[in-house]
Amino acid sequence: MPSAAVLQSLEPLKREALTAWLREERPARLEQLWQAADEVRQAHVGGEVHLRGLIEISNYCIRLCAYCGLRAPNTELKRYRMTEEEILACARQAHALGYGTVVLQSGEDPLLSREMIARLVRRIKDSLPLAVTLSLGERSPEDWATWRQAGADRYLLRFETSNPHLFRKYHPPKGEQRETRIEMLRQLRALGYEVGSGVMIGIPGQTYDDLADDLLMFRELDLDMIGVGPFIVHPRTPLADPGFRVLVPDGDQVPANELMTYKTVALTRLLCPRANIPSTTALATLNRERGRELGLVRGANIVMPNLTPPRYRVYYEIYPNKACIQESAEACHVCLRSRIESLGRPIGRGPGESPNYRARRGEADGLDAAM
Repeated sequence: MPSAAVLQSLEPLKREALTAWLREERPARLEQLWQAADEVRQAHVGGEVHLRGLIEISNYCIRLCAYCGLRAPNTELKRYRMTEEEILACARQAHALGYGTVVLQSGEDPLLSREMIARLVRRIKDSLPLAVTLSLGERSPEDWATWRQAGADRYLLRFETSNPHLFRKYHPPKGEQRETRIEMLRQLRALGYEVGSGVMIGIPGQTYDDLADDLLMFRELDLDMIGVGPFIVHPRTPLADPGFRVLVPDGDQVPANELMTYKTVALTRLLCPRANIPSTTALATLNRERGRELGLVRGANIVMPNLTPPRYRVYYEIYPNKACIQESAEACHVCLRSRIESLGRPIGRGPGESPNYRARRGEADGLDAAM
């Protein structure tokens, strides 16, 4: 059976085995990888595709990240910060469209205060049967604890790369910060959050060994949600200048392309079978015709339709030319629903907790129990 052979090849969980798959180019072998990932996805998280309503609540950011268009020095970007009432209106729209989760995402914006976010989370939880995911960057343990007590269910914080040299080069720290993002993810886990993270694929200087180490870090952290997407250069960032980039020997640089993204999604599913894995907007940006669909048949089980009002959405420019930038929330919903149903996959209902999170809390998962 092809999937058994693929799983056996990964059994030692060694960097070398993962690197070999990341370098694989033969279509017949890759078909085995896609099939294995799809079978493992079906066995551990089922056929449902869960929709997370994304609300990009602010594009202000104090950070200097070399890859992100929201970085503070980008003075050409028009900045915005949504009001609480605007955010609540988007949350109500998520519920009306049948979503079980809203994701509140922003740059690292100090004016999104501890008290404001806690109040917003309480208002959503008190009025709507939604899970609330926060993706607000590096915040204090006190902020995270307060938001968890207010009812926040999940927190997303990408570690971007497990290579510390690359991380420091492209992601300068704040002040005298000593904690790594890996340590922050463990703090979030201790607070009881369902914890998500992820990496960029093909950032300049990333080798195949680096990406294999990222995959192994996903497993070590026992993540509940894992998002991977291709590096897409933004023209108003340092990484737009080839002279700024970390260079690696010929043949060692991971390509930031569609195929490598599918390989990473599939290998992530095999290493972390019970995690929720999105088929991302970045993937749809590379392939507007079938990018999301191919991600969903190669290991992913989550899609994140954008609920941000289009008048703001156009300015949430982490990278340029994002897919679906001008569509209304309703049009985006109809389009995604049609795409998912074309695969014969049902739309998930409810909050769509990760089976990994349920298992960690001691709740038996029917799909896993049947294995």
